Formats: sequence, structure tokens, C-alpha cells
Amino acid sequence: MVQLIVGNKGKGKTKQLLDKVNGAIKTADGNIVYLDKSSKHMYELNNKIRLIDVSGYPLRNSDEFIGFICGIISQDHDLEEMYLDSFLKIAKLEDADITDTLKQLEQISRTFGITFTISVSMDKEQIPEAFQESILIAL
Repeated sequence: MVQLIVGNKGKGKTKQLLDKVNGAIKTADGNIVYLDKSSKHMYELNNKIRLIDVSGYPLRNSDEFIGFICGIISQDHDLEEMYLDSFLKIAKLEDADITDTLKQLEQISRTFGITFTISVSMDKEQIPEAFQESILIAL
């Protein structure tokens, strides 16, 4: 499953995402990974959540980002949920169509049983039609 938290920059998406991930760890049976553009939120995350600062890896485009996600999944068979903050930036999708990348994440989710919760700096109206029903929170 792919869930989206959407809204323009500065609307509070990261706070919503942090609240959701910190709540999820209380009932999780498996592992949770949080991807971000920096380690700024390290101390706001429960210490059982693995934070990955994506900026430390030489990703050039969204295809490499999907490969990066698959690499994380391949190394953790207990992975249950992934939270992606600053999605457009970490996935190298700024000023690009996000449809194909979201479809790939949806396929990965079905194949490996992982829930993706993603913050996207876009208005609800800008989200592709195919993912309107995936919007969990619109700010």
C-alpha cells in the first residue's frame, strides 16, 4: 500500500509523518525505515526506527532511487513499513511527473508486503488521478 501526505512546503507534512511513524512503531511486528534528505529529525524518531539520510548516497534519478529502495528491502526480510519524507527531493523528482515512480512503489509494496507512507510537496489537485485515493492527509 502507498499512502500519501500531501501539501505545499511548510504546511506540516513532516510533523504528520513523524507522528505517524512514531505511533506505528508501538504496534509494528517488523522493522520500520524512515528515509529523509538529512538526519535533522534523528532525535524526533523513536530509536527503534532506522533513519537513512539519502543525501549521503550518489542517486542521480528516480530509477536509481527505486534501486536504492529495493536494496534496502533485500537486506531486511523483517521490513514492514517505509516512510519517505521530502519525497520529491530524495527520489530526484522535483519538477517531474511522479506517476511512474509511485506505480513502481505500489508494485514493490504488493510484491514484498511493505507499506509506504510518503510526504509529497504538492497540492492534492496536483497528485496524479491514479493516486487520489492514496491520499491519507491533505494539508
